[in-house]
Amino acid sequence: MPANLVVGAQWGDEGKAKVIDYLSKDTDIIVRYQGGANAGHTVVVGGKKYIFHLVPSGIIYDNTTCVIGNGVVLDPEYFLKECSDLEAHGFKVKDKVLISDSCHILLPYHRLIDEAREAGSSPERKIGTTKKGIGMCYADKMLRNGVRAGDLLDKENLKRKLNHILEVKNQELVKYYDLEPVNPNEMYDFLLDFADKMGKNIINTVYYLNSELEKGKRVLLEGAQGTGLDIDFGTYPYVTSSNPTTGGALAGSGVSFRYLKDVIGITKAYATRVGEGPFPSEILGEAGDVLRKLGGEYGSTTGRPRRCGWFDVQMIKHAVTVNGINSLVLTKIDVLSHYESIPVVVGYEYKGKKLDFFPSQGLEDVKPLFAEYKGWKDDISGINSFAKLPPLCQAYIKSLQELVKTKIGIVSTGPDRDHTIIMD
Repeated sequence: MPANLVVGAQWGDEGKAKVIDYLSKDTDIIVRYQGGANAGHTVVVGGKKYIFHLVPSGIIYDNTTCVIGNGVVLDPEYFLKECSDLEAHGFKVKDKVLISDSCHILLPYHRLIDEAREAGSSPERKIGTTKKGIGMCYADKMLRNGVRAGDLLDKENLKRKLNHILEVKNQELVKYYDLEPVNPNEMYDFLLDFADKMGKNIINTVYYLNSELEKGKRVLLEGAQGTGLDIDFGTYPYVTSSNPTTGGALAGSGVSFRYLKDVIGITKAYATRVGEGPFPSEILGEAGDVLRKLGGEYGSTTGRPRRCGWFDVQMIKHAVTVNGINSLVLTKIDVLSHYESIPVVVGYEYKGKKLDFFPSQGLEDVKPLFAEYKGWKDDISGINSFAKLPPLCQAYIKSLQELVKTKIGIVSTGPDRDHTIIMD
């Protein structure tokens, strides 16, 4: 059986969790393959809202097993709190979540360093991180100076490794950041406590996933953030510290590429981003505030107001190319019912020349080229049939599909599971 992938085609917050939730009913295993507690996924079921940070949102379904892949940086405190919150709603999280033994553990000092770095940055160098320590943990991973979940299963080895890591890390904390050193014994006890609670859930998930796929199980890969925040293919340096794109899904799960079938890209009918960085289609001033309020555009994790803009064709075409997207999901189209006319960015101009691609350099200096589409001015919230949409709304969807040269397979007209149009 194949593995399918859901990937963000913009700067994150596209509505991936709703799509993952919708697809989970036909899935056996859901895998979170990158990111950390800096990303929030919101699912609405029967009018009730659930917010996920580390636990895959497919946990809502009784039939699914959830896996935290090797590409994730796992914060034990946030993870245990999230498990507790979900279990209070009746979901048996700890019985259904497996953790990769190669998954890196995010430690309290990663958050302290993240806060110190962001606070000490000049305005033009601020990235706009969530200060959750994600980038610092990934940096230690690349420096080969990190703790992995599998290390927690061998107490003696963990103690030796932790002492070695903290010899170096404490010098950095004290001399460079003017922070207090970490007590090795306290950190050891902290990790042992997590191992006591979750040690039985830590396994070799690469072997597990490929074995289950070979047996015929259906796997769905889910990431955090989106293509525009990819460390390699996004708006560097205003990006996340991992690869939310298709390559990151394979590397962050260990699922063999031969199993990957459908890559489903998620995009809003407009655009948003959180934090700093270039945003060619951004709507500034009061008009941006209007769209933000209409769409409820505030971060699931931080509550930060999202910057809002119009749909950007060049960005979506870039996401299609980088990820190998063969089907798009269009979300939040109901938000646009407010508008008489809907602008769409159909291209860029850079230093007087038209660009035919999404540039890796100089995006902040491009001039967006717009086309205007007539709005429908009818409330379409909750409609679940394409034929029932107003003709101008149908025309808008068809125009976007033609512009990005990729089929739109699903349209979301609201936050609930039932507010969904299957186009095929």
